Amino acid sequence: MTRPLSTYSARARIGLIVPPTNTVNEAEWARLLPPGATAHSQRMALHSDMTSPDGRAALKDDLAETIAMLAPMKPDVVAYACTAGSMLVPSDSLCAEMTERSGLPVVTTADSIVRALRHLGVRRLSIVTPYAEATNQHEVAFLAAHGFETLAIAGLGIGANGPCEFPLIAQTPLDRIRALVAQTFVPGSEALLITCTDFPSLPLIDALEGELGVPVISSNTATLWACLAQSPGGTTGLTQGGRLLRGA
Repeated sequence: MTRPLSTYSARARIGLIVPPTNTVNEAEWARLLPPGATAHSQRMALHSDMTSPDGRAALKDDLAETIAMLAPMKPDVVAYACTAGSMLVPSDSLCAEMTERSGLPVVTTADSIVRALRHLGVRRLSIVTPYAEATNQHEVAFLAAHGFETLAIAGLGIGANGPCEFPLIAQTPLDRIRALVAQTFVPGSEALLITCTDFPSLPLIDALEGELGVPVISSNTATLWACLAQSPGGTTGLTQGGRLLRGA
């Protein structure tokens, strides 16, 4: 049976779910998507309670409703592109439940990061984020539960009455992120991880890989890689976004 295609989506048609304030994910994907691959977005409220049964149930119900809004355009895969909001253990549990409930392949950013790191064969990490310390430590624990060791992590404290002068994560200048990397990355790290789908980093990735000598993975590159891996066209032919997307 021939898969129904639109004029512009011969390679892949991706449903993309982002938090309400996120403007970076779509902008970076627009620069990364190969010819014949398209992304179509829907916004969903953030869920701060990821620990209680009621909180997790509310997240899953909201996510199921949002996926249903994307279903009529017949996506090859749907991505829940929120890093902190998808850090459940095991990492693939939310993907599996949403796939079963919706009948569509679903990936999450947190699981995409785990899969990307395993694909690259790295375990020891330096990490930069826009987050406050509590979210950073939640990320460290999430990664540790999946076999990864965090050698260094630093965030900007955005969103927690921290010292950062940028009220929105998307407003962070690239030179501030580069400086954070320089302050944080430590020898022995096998990769640099830049997390949060609203944290701009795409123009830095290839240069940082050359300078640091290790793969650089962002929330947005990992999520796109996982989506394309599940699409008919696969991940071939990408020319930017680091070793993960270039297949180098």
